[in-house]
Amino acid sequence: MTYDAVLTQIPYSDPIEQAIKFAENAEPRVPVVVLADVSASMTGAPIEALMTGLKVFREEVMANPLAAKRVEVSLVSFSTTVVATPFTSIDEFVPPMLMAEGATSMGAAINKAIAMLRQRKNEYNENGIDYYRPWVLLLTDGEPTDEWQAAAKRVVAGVKDKEFVFIAVGIADANFTVLRSIAGEKAVHLDGLKFSEMFVWLSQSLSSISASAVSDQVTVAAPTLWVVN
Repeated sequence: MTYDAVLTQIPYSDPIEQAIKFAENAEPRVPVVVLADVSASMTGAPIEALMTGLKVFREEVMANPLAAKRVEVSLVSFSTTVVATPFTSIDEFVPPMLMAEGATSMGAAINKAIAMLRQRKNEYNENGIDYYRPWVLLLTDGEPTDEWQAAAKRVVAGVKDKEFVFIAVGIADANFTVLRSIAGEKAVHLDGLKFSEMFVWLSQSLSSISASAVSDQVTVAAPTLWVVN
């Protein structure tokens, strides 16, 4: 599958409905894509901890009234296939039931996330909505089973051009040689299965960003629940 083909398969919201939502809430947006590995190796405790973490993330952001108006989330889960949900406001985000099975199509998932971010920025611009630099959070316990090198180059270029922030979080036996090739120094190792703590850190970081001016450069506090590999 080509990168252009990925873009054509993104699920879109109805433009009229989208325009109405932007008119009702014209706050600047903080878009974040969570790339979640749901391959077979995530069966059991890892997938359960991930689902709990997603619920905690929603609750934490909703507890901050301003962040609740500004943070938008898309979940891209990947195994043998890649499943993407459109960007949605945090109050409408429903953490899904995830099932662990199949291989690890990480390259395809990254390509889809980048394409979705570019499309979302277009939608913001078309509707006169300001936005902060997007975040992408990749979560995995393994390594890609598809072609990933081209996607890694897109991540490196996108981070360099300040299109987005990209953080790769590995658990268990994640291949950190690959993750460092994708995310550089932002490839980090999660302590155990502390997904909930990680998502608390993410929500606090996004809340800090959402409280600033769009043009500000916000320094985000480093988390203490992982170590840099």
